[in-house]
Amino acid sequence: MSGGSATPALDFWEPLRSATQARIGLGRAGDALTTRDRLALRSAHAVARDAVHLPWDLDALERGVAALDLAVAHVRSRADDRATYLRRPDLGREPASLADVPGADEGTYDVAIVLADGLSAAAHDHHAVPLVEAVVRRTRAADLSLAPVVLATQARVGLGDPVGAHLGATTVIVVVGERPGLSVADSLGAYLTHLPRPGRRDSERNCVSNIREPHGLDYDRAAEILLGLVVGARRLGESGVRLKDRSVAPPPELG
Repeated sequence: MSGGSATPALDFWEPLRSATQARIGLGRAGDALTTRDRLALRSAHAVARDAVHLPWDLDALERGVAALDLAVAHVRSRADDRATYLRRPDLGREPASLADVPGADEGTYDVAIVLADGLSAAAHDHHAVPLVEAVVRRTRAADLSLAPVVLATQARVGLGDPVGAHLGATTVIVVVGERPGLSVADSLGAYLTHLPRPGRRDSERNCVSNIREPHGLDYDRAAEILLGLVVGARRLGESGVRLKDRSVAPPPELG
């Protein structure tokens, strides 16, 4: 065998690893993963579990939203605790009470934003305030009125329907912590529903997902897409499968 050091086989994967957080080209020790990769996998699993079970920092979120010169209201779903929330998705779609949410006639506000903790409190702790800031900036520039922002605990996307209707909003945007995985545990999704009311189907919504700088969709781009969908829904008179994102994404930067 000739002298010199051989190039490690795993080096083949390095260019791909720089472009994704997915686990590719993992090492092998016999017929199992290397100790390093096994520990990394267990760590990622623990982070994902924490994202689901740990509560969000509600006080920090309220301060951040209030700093944007927005009124803030609170609501809880009918799921009394996290265990019930995970077992009973239906209860997470229904508000326990709307007494603390200001009511208004239909059409009073153009847009309502509901922050729902969903399945990742960490997603809100890391990304919610800058995303709301980007959405608010573009919404105000378009001369659209904003309802008080609602912070919804133990909430799923469907909770935005009764809340948006109660607020008198023409369109509601529910920003929810997405289900964490072993590569990503802090991703936000934004679900837009035009003319919200109880009983809306998922096919009547539009979704913008994987919002999380710097590894996912950035806040300003997400806000651009959402505003385009708001305007499109107002013209079309509905949201959902017939409403398409007509914005053009900038070309990716080549490293």
